[in-house]
Amino acid sequence: MSKEIVAPMPGAIVKLDVKKGQAVAEGETLLFLEAMKMENPIVTPVAGTVADILVNVGDQVATHQLLAMIE
Repeated sequence: MSKEIVAPMPGAIVKLDVKKGQAVAEGETLLFLEAMKMENPIVTPVAGTVADILVNVGDQVATHQLLAMIE
């Protein structure tokens, strides 16, 4: 079962810390979302493998937009 990682707020993707296929631990930072001039780490709530990353650095995202999938 896959876990969807969504944006908690609108903003811009400023850094990706993982790649598709990479193993991640619970609580590991996946990417950074800049909102209101602050960089917010987006972490995975589960351990697993990055199944897909649906954003790139520089992308503008909306609240609840799908950012990544963890298997």
